Amino acid sequence: MAQAKVLDGVAAAKAIRQEVALKVAKLKNRPGLATVLVGEDPSSRSYVDGKHRDCSQVGINSIRIELPQTVSQTELLSEIDNLNSSKDCSGFIVQLPLPAHIDTNKVLSAINPDKDADGLHPINLGKLVLSQGGVIPCTPKAIVELLGRNEISLSGKEVVIIGRGTTVGRPLSLLLSSKGIDATVTIVHSKSSDIKSHTKRADVVIAALGKAHFLTANMVKEGVVAIDVGTTRTSEGLVGDIDPEVMKVASAFAPMPGGVGPMTRAMLLSNLLALHKD
Repeated sequence: MAQAKVLDGVAAAKAIRQEVALKVAKLKNRPGLATVLVGEDPSSRSYVDGKHRDCSQVGINSIRIELPQTVSQTELLSEIDNLNSSKDCSGFIVQLPLPAHIDTNKVLSAINPDKDADGLHPINLGKLVLSQGGVIPCTPKAIVELLGRNEISLSGKEVVIIGRGTTVGRPLSLLLSSKGIDATVTIVHSKSSDIKSHTKRADVVIAALGKAHFLTANMVKEGVVAIDVGTTRTSEGLVGDIDPEVMKVASAFAPMPGGVGPMTRAMLLSNLLALHKD
């Protein structure tokens, strides 16, 4: 079988940024994206830096809130309250993960749902459950967009998601099984008894657990579409959840880096435009 088609998230994200820039240029008022970064985690800082670069490329104003690792929950909630009422901020994100002493659920719930650019407020997640529109979390939306731009349909397909996190796995399962996308979805996780038996029958496998090279070639069938979402920082740099050998049996492969990551940032811009009140 020929080597898998690489699903190029860098190229697709560039096209989306161009589309966003054209829309921004037609607005009376420039949208504003704010990010809240707590601490000095290198991955989080890298992601936030990338988001602000994207904003500058497409004509979106950006606001950076950077707080120390030791910030109190009260101080963090106060910053969120300020952004909720700021006329310069069309939408914002709180970069995850947060330090252990911060209640992440309380922080996400404090974001005004109408400014929730990440789509992780309970109201927006509830709208996803009920298929009521609302803001869709960026990474699940990025996966669907990347597949769609490569003309890969999920309708009727068996999809296995490895990982049940609240930012990817769980909302992704809701999105992929919704009407209009129509996949048959299975989530496997650390307590699943035989992960290979699920992944081996899947038409599409999406790995989002954060364990280096977890998914190997003998765990998938020939012709699978493999989407790498997880990241692990190693001495050799960032590596994904999918072993590179999977490319030899897959029909299409979204690598890490260069696949879903750039698309996730592009979807943040898309979400912001939807939230912006001109």
